[in-house]
This record gives sequence, C-alpha cells and structure tokens, in this order.
Amino acid sequence: MTVHGFITRPFALILTLAVSGLPAAPRVYAEACPGADIEALAWLDKMSRSLQEVNYHGVVTFQRGQELQAMQVSHSVVNGLVTERLTELTGQGAEVVRVNHPLECIHPGNRLLQLGAELQDGNCGVARYYRFSMAGGELVAGRQSVQIRVEPRDMYRYGYVMELDNETGLLLKSETIGQGDSILERFQFASLSYNHDTAPDGGTRLVHQAHHPEPEPRTLSTGGGRADWSVNWLPQGFTPTDRPGPGSERRTYTDGLAVFSVFLELLSEDIRPGEGVVRTGSTTSYTRGMHIAGIPVLVTVIGEVPLNTARMVADSVEEGH
Repeated sequence: MTVHGFITRPFALILTLAVSGLPAAPRVYAEACPGADIEALAWLDKMSRSLQEVNYHGVVTFQRGQELQAMQVSHSVVNGLVTERLTELTGQGAEVVRVNHPLECIHPGNRLLQLGAELQDGNCGVARYYRFSMAGGELVAGRQSVQIRVEPRDMYRYGYVMELDNETGLLLKSETIGQGDSILERFQFASLSYNHDTAPDGGTRLVHQAHHPEPEPRTLSTGGGRADWSVNWLPQGFTPTDRPGPGSERRTYTDGLAVFSVFLELLSEDIRPGEGVVRTGSTTSYTRGMHIAGIPVLVTVIGEVPLNTARMVADSVEEGH
C-alpha cells in the first residue's frame, strides 16, 4: 500500500506504520458502521499511528512478478522527532533518509486510516470504500501476526491482505490483490528487531534527504498559451494530498491505502491518437494525448489503481477555471 523515486507504497508504509493504543470503544464502531468488523477497524487504526512510539530495524523483501528486491529499513523516535532510513540491499544500493520529522505532522494517508475520531463523528471513513475482516495470522520474521483482509467495495481499487505484529501493530507483511484474487505484489519483513535508534550504514552510493518543500505553483504555457486544468472525476474516498496551484503539473490523491498521481505535460505538437499502458505489479501507468485550452498535452496517471480507474481519471481531465 502512499500515502508517499524508488520508494513504492509498501516501503513507504513500512517507514511509517508502527503502534498506538486501541482507538474508540467498540460501541462507537457498531453505531457508526453497521456490519463492520469492529476488531479489524481497531487494528487498522492501531497500525496507522506509526510515528509515535516504536523504534525498529529490519530487512524487508519486495516481490513483483519475477522481480525480487531487498531493503533495510529503520524507524526511530527521539524527543518527538522521527528519523527514518531505507537502504537498498540489491540494485544500486541507494538510500533515502528522512531526519527530524515532527510527530505532529501527519500525512493525509495516515490520517485517513486513523478511524477513531472519524467513527466518533459518525463517519465510517475508509471503511465506506473497503470491507475489513480478521483472520488467523502467521509467523512473519519470527513475530506472531494478526491478519486483516481488505476487500474493495467497488472496481476502482485493489484489495490487500495485511499481517500485523500481534504485540505492536507494526505492518509485517502485505499482499496487493487484483482481479481473480491474483497477487500483484508482496512485501514482508525477513528480519525485525525493536528498540534500535539507528540502522547500521550499508555502504550505499546514493543518498537522498527527504523533506517537505513548498513548491511554487507553475503555470503551464507554450507560445503564449496557457493550460489551467482540473481532474473532474475521482473514485469515492480519494482526496488530494497537497494543494497545487491551477497551473501546476501534478495532482496526487489517496484514499488512505492507495495513492495515484496525475501529470500534465505540454507538447509542442499533436501526437497520434491512442493510449499507452505500462503495468508493473500493482502500479499502473496510463498515458494519453488531449487538448487543454487548445494546447496539446500529454496526461499521465500513475499509481496503485486498476487500469479502468486510471483511464477514467485521465478522461476527466479538462480545462480548469
């Protein structure tokens, strides 16, 4: 599942999902979301409160088809500040580090999964768009887990099977489920230990400092033309993760579990009619040409959504106001 370069949604989840106490009382769940699995929603809330308490260090594997990657991850909280590190153990050996991220800064994807307040207000939150249920967990990285099965309520998103640490709520394993119950991708901890403030250096060659810039909106223009644009259809439950200006080149949306972005690129001339599709694991990249305010543009939707969702989002892009 982000939410959130070479970091995919599952690794972003690993870097942020940890532990908290159970949320609101079961009676609140029952009143707000009749028929919902109370225990599953409580564990989901617990999983999402990741930036607050647990320090951990481990190795995870990520599989898409025949491709298998291994990464070392760590997460530490010191004096209300979070430091996270993700290091490739295969491929280029790249590393991403996020330093001194304030606990009070909660990203939209995590906020959508923190259901306690939502349910107290009579809102089912993400449970309106997915069915959650509990099942017997397995042993992952030497830790006993509880399993949450996540089934989409419509055809516009994928399902998931998650294994959470029975003691802490940390996400230990996740499978993204596509049509016909096919497993599109899988990640899981191969080893895990708690109470590590920092992870050992892995001799990496590429280091990136993650941060939160405030980009200045740019107006798309060419030859005196201008292309203000908007996305006029989203699956229910998806919300923007940022507030770009009308002329910016990107929009990003999440429902708390899935994330996708829409990009607009100006073209110097028209391209042939048609569409381009690339699918890797649960990630879909859909591209098509169109005109915005008479200007030829290339629209790309990329993220963890089915092809029909990406196509419908792209088709809804038009001139903004």
